[in-house]
Amino acid sequence: MKFCKKYEEYMKAQGKKKLPGVGFKKLKKILKRCTKQPHLDAAFLTDLNNHTCPQHCSVCDGTFFPSLLEEMSAVVGFFNARARRLLQMHLSSGLNRCAIWFKAKLKGNHVKLTQEGRDLVTYAIINAIAMRKILKKYDKIHYSKQGQAFKSQAHSKHIEILQSPWLCELMAFHINLRASRSTGSRSSTALFEGCSLMLNDGKPSLCCELFDSVKLDIDLTCAICLETLFDPVSLACGHMFCYICACKAASVSVVDGLKAASHDQKCAICREDRVYEAPVRLEELHILLRRSSCPEYWAERRKAEKRERVKQTKEHWESQCRLFTGI
Repeated sequence: MKFCKKYEEYMKAQGKKKLPGVGFKKLKKILKRCTKQPHLDAAFLTDLNNHTCPQHCSVCDGTFFPSLLEEMSAVVGFFNARARRLLQMHLSSGLNRCAIWFKAKLKGNHVKLTQEGRDLVTYAIINAIAMRKILKKYDKIHYSKQGQAFKSQAHSKHIEILQSPWLCELMAFHINLRASRSTGSRSSTALFEGCSLMLNDGKPSLCCELFDSVKLDIDLTCAICLETLFDPVSLACGHMFCYICACKAASVSVVDGLKAASHDQKCAICREDRVYEAPVRLEELHILLRRSSCPEYWAERRKAEKRERVKQTKEHWESQCRLFTGI
């Protein structure tokens, strides 16, 4: 079965949920109309014959990329919001957990927690594949690289769904569930197939083989301290760091937090600015790394983290006292 038909059947089956998606069929029609239009001038035909990239297609550029951009934004926004709500139940504690549990119970969907996670993963992956295939088709028709350039643009705008930190959190959520319910049924917790935490020369990475040859391999080493991520946080650009390392890179203390970082502070890897405005604390990933690490190593990391937090807190309040007393 061709992917277009498979995608349409999937989205049709999700009709009651009214999920945002990629207008795969509509975008293919735009490209088909482009190939039939007698708009190709001599320079354009010369480019095609030489297999070089035309600068502009007057037929589809005006509708193709804006439509795809809008659809991608809707898909990523929906996925992030649903994944955040799903993980809130798993990570909450005390009275908050009881309140969320009772509210979910009244709606009759508490027992579907794992199923919702599986559905979210399928939704994310099938839409990522749809975006990849339609951009590949655009480049094939135009002998162009503009589709790949658009993909890079989507990545910089943080609307590439495989870039979402919430997908990483769902992967960690799955492995944590599998570990905590190892005696239960495998099918009840199978959000991903072939998802695991791997160690390569002592460096951890999150690996997951998805369908249609999509594979995720996420490095879990902090690029600042070069150690395993501790209390990991994902910035708006998608790069992950230890929380304290991210605070140091943003020139803020752990007391003030990353949201206090100025707009001109840049990511330590990609040098993009304005990335500290909405950081995501990866709590499921932190739990996974704590469970999988050597107890002695993790205890030492915890002690070092505590020392640094105490030091920064002391320095912060000393500066506040000096400011208050005028000394």
